[in-house]
Amino acid sequence: MIKTIDRFLDHLTMYRLVLYYLMALVSAALVLCLAKLVPHDPIALAFTTALALAACWLANKVFAHVFAVPANNESVYITALILALILDPVATTDIKGIAAVAFASVWAISSKFILAVGRKHLFNPAALGVALSALLLDQPATWWVGGNLPLLPLVLFGGMLIVRKLRRLDLVSTFVVVALATILATSDPSQYWTALTETLISSPLLFFAFVMLTEPLTAPTMRWPRIAFAAIVGLLFAPNIHIGSFYFTPELALLAGNLFAYAAGPKGRFVLTLERIEQSAVDSFDFIFQSPRKLAFEAGQYLEWTLGLDRADNRGNRRYFTVASAPTEETVRLGVKFYPQSSAFKRELMAMKPGSTIHAAQLAGNFTLPARRETKIAFLAGGIGITPFRSMLQYLLDRKERRPIVILYGTEGQQDIAYRDVLGAARQELGIKTVHAVARGGERGQYPGYIDERLLRLAIPDYLERTFYISGPQAMVKVLRQKLLAMGVRRSKIKVDYFPGFA
Repeated sequence: MIKTIDRFLDHLTMYRLVLYYLMALVSAALVLCLAKLVPHDPIALAFTTALALAACWLANKVFAHVFAVPANNESVYITALILALILDPVATTDIKGIAAVAFASVWAISSKFILAVGRKHLFNPAALGVALSALLLDQPATWWVGGNLPLLPLVLFGGMLIVRKLRRLDLVSTFVVVALATILATSDPSQYWTALTETLISSPLLFFAFVMLTEPLTAPTMRWPRIAFAAIVGLLFAPNIHIGSFYFTPELALLAGNLFAYAAGPKGRFVLTLERIEQSAVDSFDFIFQSPRKLAFEAGQYLEWTLGLDRADNRGNRRYFTVASAPTEETVRLGVKFYPQSSAFKRELMAMKPGSTIHAAQLAGNFTLPARRETKIAFLAGGIGITPFRSMLQYLLDRKERRPIVILYGTEGQQDIAYRDVLGAARQELGIKTVHAVARGGERGQYPGYIDERLLRLAIPDYLERTFYISGPQAMVKVLRQKLLAMGVRRSKIKVDYFPGFA
């Protein structure tokens, strides 16, 4: 069952999954309104949704043009649908209500451009929009989507898909546990059961956790800052938490957490300029970019890359890719494999010319070298999954740093082997051996076939002493992980290269 869900999720980007989830919630709410199971006028809900979509879309077009950055329609629609689900639906004759929805929508979008440092916005857009609407227009969010029991199964089901896709169970569970613990700590013991049931069934806790808290651009990317962020927001989310006469609302709790996330995380968005394109393998190319300032990162981390697309497909105009360059290099290298039916993003990427620009942000990832240089390591790479290892090896070469590393590199054929120069230099200068597993057309000294248990035992006889890093197609990563576990390798000694938005 889990494998089937993962296969489905692997073909959707994170943003597209969230968009479909919100569309399903709005559609279900409309049906339930018609059936009188949700206490709202279906016409008012449809009008409010259309108004938020129009206001967000128009504001995004204007600000994207003024600030000369790629317009991201998926993000616009996500923000608009969130607003439709947390602001009270307004009638076509309610001028004040219409103004509040439009105001919240415009401010939500504009905050991405105006309230940004280093081209990175500070606050969750929807949270800021409704906070300003409450403060300046006395039109607060009611978070009605969380107070309707008939919608709860869909909130839960879709929300768990998002958590699975993002691998953010630590974030969501920490938030929920801290929020519930704080609510109980500030409630009378005789009201514990009532407080728990109302919070879980009739409050925005779960929708907030699944949709708002997990928004990637305003949450920390590294694990421990992410958990601290969740704990801060969970504490402030509790309705009885206050400073004097000032009480926090869900949106204000999130905005406070966003400030912590900015302080704890990497700063800014980069506009990178293409210098040249190099072919690394038969269908793989490296795009080498110049950056206006030095990009500080650890070898093996990834970035979110954004292109302005006139016609985006269902995978959108934002993608996650590992940084193939080393922190010691002056340029930023992006390694990409192209397929016959490549996405609109990849087609636009391939059409880039020297001088073209791309936006990069949200530096993240724990797939990095261990702090202890003595740690024995095994790199297992499949196809273009060699990119994080290219970053690590080049980093070690530049620093002339020797480590006990063995590399198993699996490819379909000889023409699929990338970064031969770096692999050769690592062997010659650092003594790092690479064993090639070639499925078809293997040469002398290479292993015929895919990386399997036999090769693991032959090439790495001390495998129980090593920490394994696995990067490549998701199917390969999952199979090798299971093989290693069956061979007795501890889970704590297996690291897989995962980032959101694999599709």
